[in-house]
Amino acid sequence: MGQLQGKVAIITGAAGGFGEGIARLFVAEGAKVLIADIDEAKAQKVASELGSNAKAQKCDVSKGDDVRAAVKACVDAFGPPDIVVNNAGIAQTSKPMTEIDEATYDRIFNVNVKSIYHMAQAALPVMRAAKKGGSIINIGSTAGIRPRPNLTWYNASKGAVNTVSKSMAVELGPENIRVNAICPVMGATGLISQFLGGQDTPEARAKVTAGIPLGRMSTPEDIAAACLYLASDAGRFITGVELPVDGGRTI
Repeated sequence: MGQLQGKVAIITGAAGGFGEGIARLFVAEGAKVLIADIDEAKAQKVASELGSNAKAQKCDVSKGDDVRAAVKACVDAFGPPDIVVNNAGIAQTSKPMTEIDEATYDRIFNVNVKSIYHMAQAALPVMRAAKKGGSIINIGSTAGIRPRPNLTWYNASKGAVNTVSKSMAVELGPENIRVNAICPVMGATGLISQFLGGQDTPEARAKVTAGIPLGRMSTPEDIAAACLYLASDAGRFITGVELPVDGGRTI
């Protein structure tokens, strides 16, 4: 029997990258998963590959109506969520802070931070009504722990994710709803080109891995394994942590 047998999960940004890796592991461990992603075609493809225990839902996490619709789709298909993984996020192109325009700044914070507000508003009433507790996992970043230059507004958004996770943990603890942040180091996902300033070359990647003691970037499997621990009963007494999954990057 899987570690998530009988559990229901919503995973945002699950049509690719870290989110897809999390969805695949969760289904393999017995969960029923709503794959919420702005790219409906990719979400449908992943869901079809995962079978009857996965359902796709088009969702722009920066829009409250879309997030509410995703939670409703989960409840209608599988029941109230036990697990929510706020994984959807966007990067910024590596450049000086004054060269980021206001529209880009707003988009970064709407997708990376306000999305968690929308999900809390939509999912918490359902989780509370079920009276089963639950696990909320927010995907932060090492950028929110050890910021690096030319990613200032992205760093700030992930710092907010890390802090809001701890605040949510304190507030929701009495209801046995655990909230944790996972902080990945850069991975070879769809966002890597932006992090590297549009220069995704072996040389640019080598500069990144040079600062990681374990000598490589993160993978979806690395992040999924950490999420599984925090979502499962193995992590039942863990709440309010910022867990770097970073090969030692933040040491």
